[in-house]
Amino acid sequence: MLELALKEPELSPRELAVSFVDRQQYFVSEASVYRLLKAHDLITSPAFILIKAADSFAHPTTAPNQLWQTDFTYLRVIGWGWFYLSTVLDDFSRFILAWKLCTTMTATDVSDTLAMALRSSGLERVRVRHRPRLLSDNGPSYLSTQLGSWLAEHGMTHTRGKPYHPMTQGKIERYHRSMKNQILLENYYLPGQLEQRLAEFVDYYNLRRYHESLNNLTPADVYFGRGQTILTRRENIKLKTIELRRRLHHASAAATSTQMDQILS
Repeated sequence: MLELALKEPELSPRELAVSFVDRQQYFVSEASVYRLLKAHDLITSPAFILIKAADSFAHPTTAPNQLWQTDFTYLRVIGWGWFYLSTVLDDFSRFILAWKLCTTMTATDVSDTLAMALRSSGLERVRVRHRPRLLSDNGPSYLSTQLGSWLAEHGMTHTRGKPYHPMTQGKIERYHRSMKNQILLENYYLPGQLEQRLAEFVDYYNLRRYHESLNNLTPADVYFGRGQTILTRRENIKLKTIELRRRLHHASAAATSTQMDQILS
């Protein structure tokens, strides 16, 4: 565990515990990992802001591609100025379906990102009863008739959050914060450098980052439907580990008892 913690210092005790179980096929609790790291002075405060997404909707999603959240955020390239990142996130799994680095925040930028999301999800090629519903804020690009026409053409409905209430889009807001906590640790001098770093983070976030709100699964695990299989495997590992510890404890107790009998005799 210490070797893993030193090799991947960015992982929290929770992430280390889950990663250890998946890699070593041996159960260890988050509390045990925390105590171990604390004893070796390996617990540090994060050098970035931690926030949580807002509470869930009254009628939360129950499967992927029911609701997509989208929003813009801004990032700076030195010598070039500000760029705008358009992202589409699946509400149920938090999987990043598509993103685009833009020089503007227009309805065309939004529809381009949504078109990428439709292609990556496969919904562009198959017929489904219900297309994903889009959730956004009330920015000009999301209120435009141009975007409304594009959504109608592609069979998608649109829900907007309450004005001055960004918590409605809490999941994508939380994603933006997690992304910036990593992306803003570096300076970028070319747009291509920023795009490459964004691609690396999205790959990490989707495929390797254990998400606490997803029962320590990755967004990809949930989006592609393999989450329950992984959770069942982890539970079996836990039960086997507990049984192994019980046997070792009984064996140790029996050995101690035998030694005491020999001493007394």
